[in-house]
Amino acid sequence: MSDNGAEFDEKLMDALRGVSVATLTTCLFKRGYRGQFLYNVGPINPEGRRMAGPAFTLRTIPSREDLATPAILSDRKYPGRAAFEACPAGHVLVIDCRQDPRAAAAGDILLTRLAVRGVEGCVTDGGFRDCGEIDDLEFPAYQSQPAPPISLLHHHAIEMQVPIACGGAPVFPGDIIVGDGEGVIVVPAHLAEEIAAEATEQTAYEDFAVEQIRHGAELFSVYPATDLSRAKFEVWRRDKGR
Repeated sequence: MSDNGAEFDEKLMDALRGVSVATLTTCLFKRGYRGQFLYNVGPINPEGRRMAGPAFTLRTIPSREDLATPAILSDRKYPGRAAFEACPAGHVLVIDCRQDPRAAAAGDILLTRLAVRGVEGCVTDGGFRDCGEIDDLEFPAYQSQPAPPISLLHHHAIEMQVPIACGGAPVFPGDIIVGDGEGVIVVPAHLAEEIAAEATEQTAYEDFAVEQIRHGAELFSVYPATDLSRAKFEVWRRDKGR
């Protein structure tokens, strides 16, 4: 059970991995949500597996020289290290770096620890160091740009499991984070089931529409959907077993 009461449901996560971030933006837009996409945040490996899981959040503030010392990295209570042990399996660690990629949010050692622990992925609006090694992990990792300098130069981790901003989007602990080759979106936890159901339907219809257009159908005859195109879609779906 996540902090806001949203139950972790692996079937729901599978459904969200089966639809695109683009489709999810449309479903959220229909409900009045316009700011859930993380801007200037993309995957290290666009060909990697899709990601879906509840958010586990980490907030940073700008570093201050008397606190940002190498010794803090050995402190088990320092959130910048503790989060990598506390984030539950199946969740996505989301790191608020204030859209500042001048220093790393993490590197390959920390992300390897997440991968070994069964964490679903890691997202930051800052950057990662050791991006080549992270790519080799086959672990979903999303960033603004590579950031080789050590985190302490610009980021002081201050607390876990609080509401944060990431890529300009609000992220509450337990919100569902979905990522694909194009980017990351935040689905409010209370909407996740209905959004997943609608996005799955929309994906099936759009697959049908693309096939029809490839065979010469006129755009407005299938997209947006019409009563006639929906009737044809139901036949197509039955034939395809979808």
